[in-house]
Amino acid sequence: MTLHIETPALLFSATSLILLAYTNRFLTVATIVRGLKKTYKEKENKMILLEIKNLNLRLTLIRYMQMSGVMSLFLSVFAMMMLFLEQQLFGIYFFGLSLLGLLISLGLSFWEINISVDALRLHLSDLVDKETR
Repeated sequence: MTLHIETPALLFSATSLILLAYTNRFLTVATIVRGLKKTYKEKENKMILLEIKNLNLRLTLIRYMQMSGVMSLFLSVFAMMMLFLEQQLFGIYFFGLSLLGLLISLGLSFWEINISVDALRLHLSDLVDKETR
């Protein structure tokens, strides 16, 4: 198998966009957590505490998503460097590892999205219960 230096470079645009999306998610969740914490201090509500716990898990997942995305980009650059230095075998291995890092990042993103949707459904469940009565 021959890997050309342009192949790992293809990950740059995809990984950059994914990292931007992850950063936006992080900032949104962080803003919500700050608002909920303020609300919780004013009136201690168990539901708010559960929401904060859920958001804390989401923040942890987003951190790992970002870390594996950055590692994917790093390994892709390292693969390009190996190919530039005519170390074909090492370049192939590092590119494979960068793809694995990207796959892990996307898997964590899928998990985080599922948690987010479940939380929204729980949040809206009281409205659905009222409507069915």
